Amino acid sequence: MKKIYLISILGLFLLSCNDPQPASQQAEVAPVPATETVAQADSTQQTDAVSAATNVAKSASYNGVITVPPQRQATVTLTMGGSIHSTSLLPGNHVSQGEVIATLENPEFIQLQQTYLESAAQTEYLEKEYNRQKMLSEQEAASQKRFQQSKADYLSMKSRMEAAAAQLKLLQVDVNRLHEQGIQPYLEVKAPLSGYITNMHINLGTYLNAGEPVCDVVNKGETLLELTAYEKDLDSLQVGCPVEFQVNGMGAQTFEATVITIGQEVDDVNRSLQVYARVKEPNSRFRPGMYVSAKIRKND
Repeated sequence: MKKIYLISILGLFLLSCNDPQPASQQAEVAPVPATETVAQADSTQQTDAVSAATNVAKSASYNGVITVPPQRQATVTLTMGGSIHSTSLLPGNHVSQGEVIATLENPEFIQLQQTYLESAAQTEYLEKEYNRQKMLSEQEAASQKRFQQSKADYLSMKSRMEAAAAQLKLLQVDVNRLHEQGIQPYLEVKAPLSGYITNMHINLGTYLNAGEPVCDVVNKGETLLELTAYEKDLDSLQVGCPVEFQVNGMGAQTFEATVITIGQEVDDVNRSLQVYARVKEPNSRFRPGMYVSAKIRKND
């Protein structure tokens, strides 16, 4: 009986040593209720969803360069070859439409002027002779053969004069000025539009063949953005979409533009196409070829 009693006491002692921690300590490590965990997760998901919709659906980023419309950029070429006789301009200089960029020397230019002036003088004489023979023929005072010959001579010389005048017009030579001032020794190369000189690689004595470029003239009165997009972006691109862009080298300053055209052909290699946007307020610091980063906002 005593043995049973001792064993019972020993068992109670062991159970008391293995009791769990006090209730106060259990409360300190109690897990967060399941309802609160779900609420926090839902709140995070909602925030992510809203930010994703704002950043992705509303705007997309594109890279590109500044350019000008083809109507505002001209390559100055020669209709007649020759050697550079003089030039006073440097790349970056501004020129006005019609201003002389350089002068060329070519003996053929002098001969062309001579041909025009001689044919003009002969045409004037033959026209008077033709009218005289015509009047005599109507009065039957001259033969038809002589009348026909005078007519042929007059029309032939007239066409020769007109051909020479047309060639001089292509060379931007005023034939009226030629009559007044006589033969010009040098051919003047003039600016086809107002703008800035670029790609000028000539010096005194350089010989240029007909068709070779002298320089380019760029008018920055209207500037465009040439942006690169991809076919996956087509759904978010529309004509009229507003564009916000930054220019490399001009800090964090932002500018505005509007999409005016979207390329109709996708490149076979990189699946890209060009998007053009018109800059709202041209800046004198803009230069064709400058890199830009832009964001296009989709119209609602």
